[in-house]
Amino acid sequence: MELVCPAGNLPALKIAIDNGADTVYIGFGDDTNARHFAGLNFNEDRAKQGVNYAHDRGKKIYVAINTYPQPSGWGRWIDAVDKAARIGVDAIILADIGLMEYASTHHPDLNLHLSVQGSATSYEALDFYYQNFNIKRAVLPRVLSLAQVQKVVENSPVDIEVFGFGSLCVMVEGRCILSSYVTGLSPNTYGACSPASHVEYIENDMQLETRLGGVLIDAYEKDEVAGYPTLCKGRFESMGNTYYALEEPTSLNTLDILPELQAIGVKAIKIEGRQRSPAYIKVVAKTWSEALKQLDKGDYQINEERNRDLSEISEGFQTTLGAYHRSWQ
Repeated sequence: MELVCPAGNLPALKIAIDNGADTVYIGFGDDTNARHFAGLNFNEDRAKQGVNYAHDRGKKIYVAINTYPQPSGWGRWIDAVDKAARIGVDAIILADIGLMEYASTHHPDLNLHLSVQGSATSYEALDFYYQNFNIKRAVLPRVLSLAQVQKVVENSPVDIEVFGFGSLCVMVEGRCILSSYVTGLSPNTYGACSPASHVEYIENDMQLETRLGGVLIDAYEKDEVAGYPTLCKGRFESMGNTYYALEEPTSLNTLDILPELQAIGVKAIKIEGRQRSPAYIKVVAKTWSEALKQLDKGDYQINEERNRDLSEISEGFQTTLGAYHRSWQ
């Protein structure tokens, strides 16, 4: 299976390639991608350097243009598609059907992948994108059980990529409106569920508070590790209890079911984390590359040391199989 790793800057891209990634996916430095943070992502020159670095080593680069353009900003999105084609990326990852129409018409030789933001969870949906825009691959949302993924793979007209590791989202990707409720900026159009401009850390003698759009998301004692405030992973009072009312901070980790994912025909494993540090990228690329090599040799075993390494860089320092383990689905 292809190992697809994230990079938010050129050093992280090089680290991913050097530590075993087959492919690195990146975004441009604006709201056309779903990791829109100041200081993150690529301009055209840096992206071209990244493409050259990857191609010189027999690796690939994908560009995520996976937010939904509004009429007032349409030009930025088509410029992003043109830019990706111009610098010679191996595929672009899209969610919006208008952009797919543009890309397939103006750049027919450019490989199109359906983003997880497209929220396609059935092979009928994938067939629509294949018939109309000739997509080559689809990234499935992290809401399907292993049996459901298998059913999609068996009937899909295109290759299937699934998330193997990284932060989880309680929502079906591409459909969340929580952050726009408190910030006025939608992750689906602006590209960030917790825009840095709306984040506050307020410290007093007792605790550290994190707020998003003025809303109290969490409060930490002096010795607690404070997370980045996202509304779905805050601690709130509900029915007399204060806890993670929607979702606990945790990361997906599918190392334990890697043989099953290969057996059902998954073509690529995707790692979440374009917003994470080069140190994170090094650990995940090296760990997953080694695991996939062992799998290819036919002697795969669950490795607790690998799982410990991943737990140390996981959200909330804990991992889960997420929806994959739901045997009733």
